[in-house]
Amino acid sequence: MKKHIANIITGSRIVFSLSLLFKPLSSAWFYVLYLLCGLSDMIDGTVARRTSSASEFGARLDTVSDFVFMTVALIKFLPHLHIPVWLWIWIGIIAMIKLGNVVWGFVRTKKLISHHTVLNKITGLLLFLLPVTISFVDLTYTLPIVCTIATVAAIHEVYDTYSEKKYDT
Repeated sequence: MKKHIANIITGSRIVFSLSLLFKPLSSAWFYVLYLLCGLSDMIDGTVARRTSSASEFGARLDTVSDFVFMTVALIKFLPHLHIPVWLWIWIGIIAMIKLGNVVWGFVRTKKLISHHTVLNKITGLLLFLLPVTISFVDLTYTLPIVCTIATVAAIHEVYDTYSEKKYDT
């Protein structure tokens, strides 16, 4: 059982994420589930390393869980956000850079690669916290900060991807 605990934590993020679809955005349950998703994302890798149970399956499950969580969060939050066009363009540019990194990494290695850099982790944390701050800080102030860090992280990924730096598969 100890061997599977990290994957169970990672899999719980999928369950918690899908549960978010059925909770009103303003409810306490929504934010409890949202925080559980974030907590599971923070601890699953540490648990896997400490129990010596890190695996390729676990890494793939983590990627799928992250994708499900991000998709559900976007479905829930985007209709309520008022983001200026210039920020949408910036977000689109970041997404294209990151997509280019994935495509180039796949072309080179024939595997989907993932960069777990400090900058990507900081970007993920800020993106995770963003919805929690919306009620007291306007997005026009916080989103440019997040986009700046995400841009630097994406450009750093370009360097890593094109210079054959070590990355996670």
